[in-house]
Amino acid sequence: MTIPRIYSPNALENKTTCELGEDHLKYLKQVMRLRPGDRVYVFDGFGREFDSAIKSFSTKTVSIELGEIVPVSAREIFVTLAQAIPKAKKMDTIVKSSAELGADKIIPFHAARSVGHVAEEKSFHKQVRWQKIAREAARSSHSAHITDVSKIMSFEEMLSLSSPDSLNLVFWEEESQKTIKDVLTDTSRGFVKNIFAVVGPEGGFSRDEIAKTKEAGFISVTLGRHILKVETAAAAIISIIQYEKGLFSKTSREVK
Repeated sequence: MTIPRIYSPNALENKTTCELGEDHLKYLKQVMRLRPGDRVYVFDGFGREFDSAIKSFSTKTVSIELGEIVPVSAREIFVTLAQAIPKAKKMDTIVKSSAELGADKIIPFHAARSVGHVAEEKSFHKQVRWQKIAREAARSSHSAHITDVSKIMSFEEMLSLSSPDSLNLVFWEEESQKTIKDVLTDTSRGFVKNIFAVVGPEGGFSRDEIAKTKEAGFISVTLGRHILKVETAAAAIISIIQYEKGLFSKTSREVK
């Protein structure tokens, strides 16, 4: 039987036990039909995961005895995906696939041509939903890290979070010279730990927005001749970055 992986909302550093809430109680006891002594993996989203055992069940919680720490692959890069909000539920798909592929942070933002505009009163609920999707993606993909999904921002707020020490990329369909591969394999830059990738909405960026990104030190790049759907583009970008610089460039750990 597959050993369940459970997320602990509390940091597990220097802990020997932890308590899991009612949602986990129902899942472990009624759905998985586990008993005290059965094994579970518990992770806290900060790179810590433990081979653990159920200590006891109560009416509202599950007590866990934390065991040996599970070795996890070191993350040598920090990937931020800034994604213009697309229409319908495409952002759900983008968050799920990007989190599974190892994006460290996702920044949803409104662009000039964004079709999917989230009203201010619904913004917080969207963020909570997307963070929940990111947590589930970490659980299902056996990642000990949980992607952080920020609040929805304006285009200008998003740009202000970039750093001159990062490799700042904006994906633009009218870019004809530089590909993402050209930039990622350019050894003259040395090793860059932080990569900040900005992806536009279905209608693309306006020229004014592209001008602002370049003023902020971004490099405009292309994925090539094919025009991808926005949800496909995000997954392709994270995959390429991870292949060249991150998780996929190393052998991943075995999951027991």
